[in-house]
Amino acid sequence: RREAARAGGRGCAEGGRGDEVRDGRTDRGRGDHVSCIAVTATPTPYRPGAGPWALFSFERDGGDIDRMVVQLLTDSAEGFKAMTLPRKIGTLVLGLAVAIGTVGKYSPHLFMHLPFPFSIILWDVTGNEMPPYFMKDAWAENEIDSWTKDGDLVVATGAKSGTTFMLYCTHQIRTKGADAKDELWPDVSITTPWPDLRHSRAGTWAEQKDRLNTTLVDGKKMSFFWDNPEYPMRIFKSHYGPPVLPVRKTSGKKIKYLAMARNGVDVLASFVPFYSSHTEEFRNLWGGFPPEVPTAEGMCDENCQTVKDLMPGGVMSHTYFEYIMSWWPYRDDPNVLFLHYSDVRKDLKGSVEKIAKFMDVSLTSAELKKVTKQCSLEHMKSVDKFGYLMPLNTDGAGLWDASKDTITTKGAMTVTGGVGTGKARFTDNVKEMWKKAEEDKFGHDPKLLKWAREGGPFN
Repeated sequence: RREAARAGGRGCAEGGRGDEVRDGRTDRGRGDHVSCIAVTATPTPYRPGAGPWALFSFERDGGDIDRMVVQLLTDSAEGFKAMTLPRKIGTLVLGLAVAIGTVGKYSPHLFMHLPFPFSIILWDVTGNEMPPYFMKDAWAENEIDSWTKDGDLVVATGAKSGTTFMLYCTHQIRTKGADAKDELWPDVSITTPWPDLRHSRAGTWAEQKDRLNTTLVDGKKMSFFWDNPEYPMRIFKSHYGPPVLPVRKTSGKKIKYLAMARNGVDVLASFVPFYSSHTEEFRNLWGGFPPEVPTAEGMCDENCQTVKDLMPGGVMSHTYFEYIMSWWPYRDDPNVLFLHYSDVRKDLKGSVEKIAKFMDVSLTSAELKKVTKQCSLEHMKSVDKFGYLMPLNTDGAGLWDASKDTITTKGAMTVTGGVGTGKARFTDNVKEMWKKAEEDKFGHDPKLLKWAREGGPFN
């Protein structure tokens, strides 16, 4: 354009109509002036010591333009050389930001090759959901009907709020008390699948959905365990709340949702050993997340990673504060049972009765007694099939053995789930910080604030 202007023509820089490349051909512009010219730059093998533009060879379409192109590119390089150091740094930072943003949008799984915390920082700042192995796609209104059935139950409890406990207990209710040798329960993630979970670094719900039926587990198709015809309903796991879960969807499949919250300090305390209970194989798969959490004599102060992550503004705060606020307006919906962990632990038998009624499962007195016993922590410890397998993983190549590798270490999901015991793990400063955070998030509704902390009746 500059050369055309110098030649005195009305080039495209001045609004003239020049040559345009369309569908591989060149359309000539009108007029007798010098006009835009199509140029193709083809990468060539790098030659040590060559200038930056020797990385390309140029093809022209009409006109003697080699000199103009080389001059233009050389001017650009010289322009960069002439920049002040701050401007050079700014230019490089801008280029790096564009590159990171592009990876974050189209191939964020590549960040998982980086060491922690860079892997998670880049994943998070480019707008990807945390944690990196969560995905919402299965619950989209235009997708959920493609894989659910009428009567399905989604156990959508808050993180570290009795999820595995509720998955196993609802399975006991639907089977009316399966024993410890239950062949339908090889692992919690097999019998009660978790559609939120991304099994592979670049995994998608679309490619995982079909393999939920066909993947072999213990020589049987995986659907034998989660979609067995003996079940009165299927059970799925989630950590989401509305509107991700289309609870009030007016058409399509009729689905029930069991949600459960827990005292916030107890959740925070449960996250401390939970972070550290993940296997090295799982951490390596997800860029070192979640990290191990060292504590000083078992105590956590404001510098503990879990405290940073769970506090408002942290990368995991949505799993508690936003979770409770999302379910609170739905607590009286007929297809929702919103429980509090402390209420269930205080009255397990009564809670089993309430859940069974919600599931439309009738239990005799003997069955209720058996199921209540099977739902106990003591019984779950004797079963200990709660490692969370990821049989749909396709990463392989030393990253993950889908036949045996688990997300958590043995026994990690059946530790004592106390009520009101979490405060012993934190300094007074952390407890005060958490109290203020609860008041900031829930204080607009005193009933919500009280219930989130203690449970009991909604009103």
